[in-house]
Amino acid sequence: MQTEYISAFDVVVGVLWRFWPVWVALVVVMGVSFAYKKKLGLYGQLFDSGVGIAGVGICLFWLFTAIFASTISPFDPLAQVSIMKDTLPGAIEPTSKLVYYFGGDKLARDVFSRMVYGSQIVLIIAPAATGFALMVGITLGLPAGYYGGKIDTVLSFLANLVLAFPVILLFYLLVTPGIMDTPIPYAMAGLFFLFPIIFFCVLFWTRYKNRPDRLYILLGVTLVVGGWIYAGLVFDKDPLKIVHIDPNQLNIFVAVVFASSPGVFRIVRGLTMDIKTRDYVAAAQTRGESPWYIMLWEILPNARGPLIVDACLRIGYTTILLGTLGYFGLGLAPESPDWGTAIKDASRLLRSFIHPALPPTIALMSFVLGLNLLADSLREQSMKD
Repeated sequence: MQTEYISAFDVVVGVLWRFWPVWVALVVVMGVSFAYKKKLGLYGQLFDSGVGIAGVGICLFWLFTAIFASTISPFDPLAQVSIMKDTLPGAIEPTSKLVYYFGGDKLARDVFSRMVYGSQIVLIIAPAATGFALMVGITLGLPAGYYGGKIDTVLSFLANLVLAFPVILLFYLLVTPGIMDTPIPYAMAGLFFLFPIIFFCVLFWTRYKNRPDRLYILLGVTLVVGGWIYAGLVFDKDPLKIVHIDPNQLNIFVAVVFASSPGVFRIVRGLTMDIKTRDYVAAAQTRGESPWYIMLWEILPNARGPLIVDACLRIGYTTILLGTLGYFGLGLAPESPDWGTAIKDASRLLRSFIHPALPPTIALMSFVLGLNLLADSLREQSMKD
């Protein structure tokens, strides 16, 4: 049976139409953001520059793509239709009459659908792992910079020890298949995932210790929600079956947190050593505030600008690392639609078929570009502040 094709113009129009939920969401969110930008703090200030608008727009595009992936994609990312193997963009699937807008790959899967679903994997792992790395780095960096002495010496030595390893080599060691058969990833996950719970418990305790009515509610919510997420991520024992992470994804998650935390630690430590000499910190000490109150409610808020910028850059860097690991076949399952794995699969046939490699490559590049533009705009705003 000969495969039928639509024109290049129809391909472009069809792709744009498939993204209609994304366009609607972008118009609504960007419109509201423009209208109320003066009331939205740092986020609203991003709309004062073209770089900020571009960065927010690109990041929101991929965020909404991940949210509406099931609506945008015409096919299941793992579905195979043998006749569509290595078909060119615009091929019509004979049974459903739906279009392979970006063609088919070597296993007869829809490249467009795989690119769309790949955004879900990237936007779940990269930001979440970066968030946990921030929790670990902040929780350890604040006391190291504030107290100094032996605490600083020990924690700085451990951070420098991790940073001494080449990042790619470190990831190779942590995500190789043999590691998943050992308790190492789960032990590391059990340790790292405690930090957000500890952080928020100490945060609320230092703020509301003289207001037990509010304190006990916040601590109870933190322990219940934190314990629920902890049980689901580390032990896969979520009673509601909502929180779950595959073992290979947990492996990558732990590797990202382990490799990124020392860098965050050094930034927080340096900021803390600088800010603790400010007059408002001395005033808090004079009032008799506890050290952890000063660290969390005086120093940390005034270090948020550089940390937000670093978080944006770190998410982009993590996205590239995920793509690199996928390209080398490490971490995620071979059939995963993540962009790195898709690029690896397509690269083996580049001389014959280039079209399967372009969509995931452009998607990865554009998302990282959006994060970099967002970081540049945030850096400019933090310098103004």
